[in-house]
Amino acid sequence: MQADTLWIAGGLYGNPEALEVLLERYASEPGDKALVFNGDFHWFDVDPADFARINARVLGFTATRGNVETELAFPSPGTGCGCGYPDWVGNAEVERSNGIIERLRATALQSIAALATLAALPMYRVAEVGGERVAIVHGDADSLAGWAFSQETLATSAGLAAARAAFAIAATRVIASSHTCLPVLQSLVGERVIVNNGAAGMPNFAGTRFGLATRISVRPSASALYAARVGGIHVEAHPLPYDHEAWCGRFLASWPEGSDAHASYFSRILEGPRYSIDAARRVERSFAGQVA
Repeated sequence: MQADTLWIAGGLYGNPEALEVLLERYASEPGDKALVFNGDFHWFDVDPADFARINARVLGFTATRGNVETELAFPSPGTGCGCGYPDWVGNAEVERSNGIIERLRATALQSIAALATLAALPMYRVAEVGGERVAIVHGDADSLAGWAFSQETLATSAGLAAARAAFAIAATRVIASSHTCLPVLQSLVGERVIVNNGAAGMPNFAGTRFGLATRISVRPSASALYAARVGGIHVEAHPLPYDHEAWCGRFLASWPEGSDAHASYFSRILEGPRYSIDAARRVERSFAGQVA
């Protein structure tokens, strides 16, 4: 896959309002372009019509499997949502996620054809933008559900060391991921960048009501929230300001108060997570304390 501009959206989570905004932004992009959905495009869409709509629209473009699609297509007893949650995620949240996947699985089982299309999706893609290879994963370089590219892990010295090792193996200077719900744009020594878009279908920052997608292009965009440069390409985070009221109504119709998804996610949908835009953009510093 080669393009001058590449859009990547992970964590749509079954939000059709966010999907339509993303497709409008993509349609307005000039020149040679491509759009990749890198997993977890299903999640809250337990309504059969919503599930079918999301599946059809997403699979009209390039896509990879996330842990959600993998557990729908290849259910494994005892693995729940296949999220691979780290130790800092509480047991109650894990149990609620397992409840969500069970409801979603019941919806997916109504369409064997849809499950077959999900099963056929790859777990990663490789693209080329402006002569730069871009590795597109869902979790991290080692696992579909890995958390090595989470903002929490990349805040540690061990996490940064592991990221540098991943670049050496992948033979690329840009890795795009999702999965871990919160975004991070981590620049590393030697013009290497990990861009995790967090969630296309939910707010990613406190006090906001927009999703987030990744744009990688030979041309910079004035509407990026934040960005980094690798060689001749620009790696950017772009807001997806979807119809909040419409999405809340759709969400509550399937996940009213007292449901698993409401308990885990509705406060984030209303208020955003306790995370800031400034916290998402990071630059690795050399041992001498200078920006590399």
